[in-house]
Amino acid sequence: MRTTILATALVATAALALSACGGSGDNGGNGGNGGNKAAAEVKGGQKSGQAIVLDKGHAKAKPDLVLTDTDGKKYDLLKETGKRPTLLFFGYTHCPDVCPLTMSNLGIAEKKLSKAERDKLRVVFVTTDPARDTPGRIRSWLNAQGGTDFIGLTGDFDTIQAAAEPLGIFVEKPKKEKDGSVTVSHGAEVVGYSPKDDKAHWIYTTDASAGQYAKDLPKIIKGENP
Repeated sequence: MRTTILATALVATAALALSACGGSGDNGGNGGNGGNKAAAEVKGGQKSGQAIVLDKGHAKAKPDLVLTDTDGKKYDLLKETGKRPTLLFFGYTHCPDVCPLTMSNLGIAEKKLSKAERDKLRVVFVTTDPARDTPGRIRSWLNAQGGTDFIGLTGDFDTIQAAAEPLGIFVEKPKKEKDGSVTVSHGAEVVGYSPKDDKAHWIYTTDASAGQYAKDLPKIIKGENP
């Protein structure tokens, strides 16, 4: 198992780090990556781990996505998270490093919020490996990362991939290797949506720590730039 960091050039001077988690092999998700192109304009000068703030006019719309939650029920992302501060992450439960670290950092940060803040925030995990990530498995995995109230979603792979693409997030169909292992390559950004307009204004890369999230979340919950 390995994680490969991919460099994605954006329109502005800042660079967005992508991660690909692999079950095995050296493909690292580079093959056929249509995501290696400009995704949005961003404000430069961010320090490692800080939120990348999308320039005015380039905020991304929240995906019109209907999947299945960990209770086995239909979950309409736009309806359920409308006008709520939302963090969206695409990953998978068999991921050896990036995914559990990211969700664990978010779980730690969320626990530092007040109850009122936690009630407003929605953290949504969308699997990029729906064939193996059943609702029950996702729920158990999220709980283990400290995200007992995080929303986990699974469903049709093509639907998931189509939702990630407009955000500039690379998601590749899982590939079964000759040794029986499965390689799953995906972008590792956490996308933050403002409750003011339901658009993505902030992007976090794998450098973001639990402390950074804890510092930023109270502002994001208010729809303010961290």
